[in-house]
Amino acid sequence: MERLFDTGEEPRHRTSVPPREAPLAVRMRPRALDELVGQEHLLSEGSTLRAAIETGEPHSAIFYGPPGSGKTTLARIIATACRGAFEEASAVNAGRAEVRAMIGRAEERRRVADEPTIFFLDEIHRFNKAQQDALLPAVEEGLVTLIGATTENPYFEVNSALLSRTQIYELRPLEPPHLRSLLDRALSDPERGIPDPPEVEPAALDLLATRSDGDARIALTALERAVETARAGDHRVDVATVEDALQRKALTYDREGDRHYDYVSAWIKATRASDPDASLYYLAVMLEGGEDPRFIARRMVILASEDVGNADPMALLVANAAAAAVDRVGLPEGRLNLAQAATYLALAPKSNASYRGIQRATAHVHEHGAKPPPAYLRDAHYPGAKKLGRGVGYVYPHDEPGAVADQETMPDGVEGERFYAPTERGFEAELGRRLEEIRRRLGRS
Repeated sequence: MERLFDTGEEPRHRTSVPPREAPLAVRMRPRALDELVGQEHLLSEGSTLRAAIETGEPHSAIFYGPPGSGKTTLARIIATACRGAFEEASAVNAGRAEVRAMIGRAEERRRVADEPTIFFLDEIHRFNKAQQDALLPAVEEGLVTLIGATTENPYFEVNSALLSRTQIYELRPLEPPHLRSLLDRALSDPERGIPDPPEVEPAALDLLATRSDGDARIALTALERAVETARAGDHRVDVATVEDALQRKALTYDREGDRHYDYVSAWIKATRASDPDASLYYLAVMLEGGEDPRFIARRMVILASEDVGNADPMALLVANAAAAAVDRVGLPEGRLNLAQAATYLALAPKSNASYRGIQRATAHVHEHGAKPPPAYLRDAHYPGAKKLGRGVGYVYPHDEPGAVADQETMPDGVEGERFYAPTERGFEAELGRRLEEIRRRLGRS
């Protein structure tokens, strides 16, 4: 469907049939709900979205999901099923002037024929604040039903005012069975699919469904390419043909977007869970997706203290060494340093006692304020310090048995507070025993 902005054309009420020469992925685009595969969590019987489509009364919504999951398809199904004019634009090309023109046409339709307007805006995350604000009044007044589509998390990219007036629907990547059904349909539909297809091995279709990253466009485009190759060579579509058609697909990863946060979050949680295989997997995804290795190294340094801590003090040294190595050698060799650190951190004994300790201490300071330290602990390295009592009476621990001084080091009013609670894991267990011995000796246990 062509863009309607700047063309002088009237919006259509129904989607058009793609020409025979259109790519297979375009020809096979589902035209009705019963042709759509996947997204059962959104379109099950009785669901809000399905009811809105079936009754022809859509509400403003934003479809958020990975490429090839059906966002545009679902918008066009809504356009076909619902009463009203349908206008479509891409945020890559449209600006405030085009939005105002669309709103003007919507006002005219309402005035002349009381006809509603459905406005589909692809890649809505590319609209800046001013452009989104230009849409807001029309959506707020119900003049326009907005259907936005985005691969980026709308909570990061769309104005809160616009978000509050739309329903967010998250589409999931298609599962291999969904893709397999689409591939089978393309081979069995002589009108929209592949006419007179060659023989295709079931294993080849299974491979396509598995290796297409949940993206219907990738699967159908690769099938079309594999069929062309098989016909040119006068043979059937087998696994080797499909592998050649797929080649090495680009990873669905955006260093600036939602997946950046999703994969680093998954890496942190898998490493914290002591799973070196998952840690390496998410590390590989980030590196193959073009993530900055220095960003990954910084996360490793943080995790070494937050999740390993004194259970294995070497973890921080390993993470710091990996960060220094990445700065020195760069990629691709630096991936070896990151892999070594990732597996070490994953298998190290875990403790968040240091993290929890600083959290408790910080909370205490926020609640009670910063109490002054005892005078004997304060700085005494300036003239007149002793006259103020600074450093007077300080007991030097190295002169005491076991290098432990029996002298209060907490401020007045904070004595007896406990912030650090060592775990029984790794080296921290030894630190815990030493702490208990110190407290027992000083009578503070």
